[in-house]
Amino acid sequence: MDLLTDIETLVTCESPSADKAAVAASADVVAQLGTERLGKAPEYVVIDGWTHLRWKFGDGPTKVLVLGHHDTVWPLGSLATHPFQIENGVMRGPGCFDMKTGVVMAFHAIAALPDPSGVTLLVTGDEDLGSPSSRALIEAEAAGCLAALVLEASADGALKLERKGVSNYELLITGRASHAGLEPELGVNASIEAAHQILAINELGNPAAGTTVTPTKLVSGTTRNTVPAAASFLIDVRARTVAEQLRVDEAMRALQPVLPEAKLELIGGPNRPPFERKMAEALYEHASRLAAELGQPPLRQVSVGGASDGNFTAGIGTPTLDGLGAVGGGAHADDEHVIVDEIAPRTTLLTTLIADLLGQR
Repeated sequence: MDLLTDIETLVTCESPSADKAAVAASADVVAQLGTERLGKAPEYVVIDGWTHLRWKFGDGPTKVLVLGHHDTVWPLGSLATHPFQIENGVMRGPGCFDMKTGVVMAFHAIAALPDPSGVTLLVTGDEDLGSPSSRALIEAEAAGCLAALVLEASADGALKLERKGVSNYELLITGRASHAGLEPELGVNASIEAAHQILAINELGNPAAGTTVTPTKLVSGTTRNTVPAAASFLIDVRARTVAEQLRVDEAMRALQPVLPEAKLELIGGPNRPPFERKMAEALYEHASRLAAELGQPPLRQVSVGGASDGNFTAGIGTPTLDGLGAVGGGAHADDEHVIVDEIAPRTTLLTTLIADLLGQR
């Protein structure tokens, strides 16, 4: 089956997001495969050293944006411990689920269209880092489209109708060093200040609204007998609505030191806007009707805390449906896998959905 051979081609080219040379090499492999399947070479878009690929079909405006990424979280050398393999109907290999199978599905789905005019396929190279270089490109391509279809993978096959927005922060704390045994009172203990701030920040979450505010990595101090002069910690924020994301951001920026003479510096802010359910519901109903027409099992939906590039497309007001890619599980984990029998039907559904959106059915 060409689908499986093509997926093996991409999976066996390792592409850790932070390694720009590896991502560039992967882009060449993706470009060659895409050119063979689509009959058209992509445009290379290199931003801040990361390599993205764009296929535009037709001379008119884009109606449907198909969105994927070819980078993975897996470091170089992962194939030695997690080789590509298919056994008992289950595919394994680094990045097979997230999301190289989805990229191949996009190629085959678009190739099967009567006329791909009006479609743009964008395959980015930095999604697993939070899309630092590709966000503006994604938003520009999505602007004005009828739909953005995101080929992220789907645990158990459920399409993603809602993703929380993400904010990332680092709080830097400056105190003053002193000898912990001789003159501790002369110091300003950055660890103590960090403790105060961590407890305060932890209270900013709102479980009823689905908002989580989680202090994570903490660094403080130098030696056992020195009052810490500096500390820092990271904060992960997830919110279902823009209002909640902004509420937390305002509260973070209003933080004040507790200890006299301690100083605070906040770095960061919202990274991805919430992907609110209202941006996906109509497309989901559309896809559900088509799945029924094709004789496929009823589609299912899910809301998740993890973000994707679909947050960007939904965030600018483009109707977005996410999770249209591989069915399986274990993203970023040792048991990453894809259910082989689900690949072809999902690809057929994707072709049908795009064709319907283009008015070709």
